[in-house]
Amino acid sequence: MSHDARIDALRLALVSGVGPRTWQLLMAAFGSPTRVLEAMPSELEIVDGIGPRLSQAIARARHEIDAEEELALCEREGVDVLLAGEEQYPASLMEIPDPPGVLYRRGTIEPRDAMAVAIVGSRHASLYGTSQSERLAGGLARAGFTIISGLARGIDAAAHRAALQAGGRTIAVLGSGLLNLYPPEHSELAKDVAESGALLSEAPLRMGPHRNLFPQRNRLISGLSRGVIVIEASLKSGALITVRHAMEQNRDVFAVPGRVDSHLSHGCHRLIRDGVKLIESVDDVLEELGPLTKPVEQAPGEAIHHPIEVTLNELERQVLQQIETSPTLVDAIITRSELPAMQVLSTLTILEMRKLIRRVSGMQYVRL
Repeated sequence: MSHDARIDALRLALVSGVGPRTWQLLMAAFGSPTRVLEAMPSELEIVDGIGPRLSQAIARARHEIDAEEELALCEREGVDVLLAGEEQYPASLMEIPDPPGVLYRRGTIEPRDAMAVAIVGSRHASLYGTSQSERLAGGLARAGFTIISGLARGIDAAAHRAALQAGGRTIAVLGSGLLNLYPPEHSELAKDVAESGALLSEAPLRMGPHRNLFPQRNRLISGLSRGVIVIEASLKSGALITVRHAMEQNRDVFAVPGRVDSHLSHGCHRLIRDGVKLIESVDDVLEELGPLTKPVEQAPGEAIHHPIEVTLNELERQVLQQIETSPTLVDAIITRSELPAMQVLSTLTILEMRKLIRRVSGMQYVRL
């Protein structure tokens, strides 16, 4: 995308009132930010939800909003500006109904981050909740998953820290601009997250925390993840907003049970009664997660198709890697793996029981 086109996209994103839904409606009507900014107010008002005030603000944006300054500030602060549809823009966010048109990033997003799980919950977590967040985040990080959360106090911070301590990757989605971190006492944690993953926000760099930004950012936490784990959530917890987004986005949702006499457990228990999967361990999560939308390469020549594959032993992985998504002869699997025939046959049975492969004839298997 040309420099001018990037400036126009950033300029439109900075117009007060142009949220994700409005962005999508404008793109559908005009095709690009440049064409939106070139439109007359009367043309803009035809779009659903665009009233006179917003149409006038958009029309004035070219003259009143200094997107060049914002972009220069990003460059000085080491922040990348990602536009929807660009190569570096997270592919998983393009799957949700309302991806942000502009995303600010400090750090990196890597292909392996497609294997991500979100952990969310109370800002006022108990010792039990904090320990469960640390246990699950650490275990998933060691298994190769990226941990997504919101950098908030309580469950979020515990999840980020446990992922870092496990030597894994973690991504924090903020409800404020990247230069106005909230809560402020997590500035060192934010620095560590950016070094081992990324900080993300759709808010302009200097924007402070606002109550309306947090429910909005929750859709990004779930959108970046294959599944969402809820630990300690009251019936009015913001974590339940993340759950709603996750369900709308066709993401898996899990809940950790808590004390029956704690108000922090009521939201999780309600979710479990409504059919959300109760989990007690990392293995519970891996067994329930659906297949990845596309394979993720974890090592040269070794791609993960389903999250549960991270639990396989060396022998099982070696056999699985020889099986293609088109019918593969058993003799070919034996030859490629260079393993004894009986060992391969017994391993094929295990892989079939774990629903990672399927027999399509007496002598052929396909990878699912």
